[in-house]
Amino acid sequence: MVASDNEKDRFGNKLRDKERGGEDQYHKEQDRRLIEELRRTTAGDADAKIREAARQRCPECGARLEHGRMHGVSVESCPSCHGVWLSKQNLDEIARHEDSGWIARWLRREFP
Repeated sequence: MVASDNEKDRFGNKLRDKERGGEDQYHKEQDRRLIEELRRTTAGDADAKIREAARQRCPECGARLEHGRMHGVSVESCPSCHGVWLSKQNLDEIARHEDSGWIARWLRREFP
């Protein structure tokens, strides 16, 4: 009888160890998932902050862009480096107004 009780205790200990191992594995996986989610959220927040800081800034020098109009088209220009930024649609609209000038020739060559 003593050997049987001892064997039951060993078996019970092994079951408890297996349960603890399963619980540990479960919690480890939960922690890994939460950490990964936190990293994604943090990276997304950082990207959003960078985009907001760069919004309406010159990609060349970082100065704040000024809004203006050229041939009735909205453009953004840099007061510091004098760069001009506009969409493809606005570029096409300006090209329609500039038939014979150097800008029109360049636009037709660059954007057929």
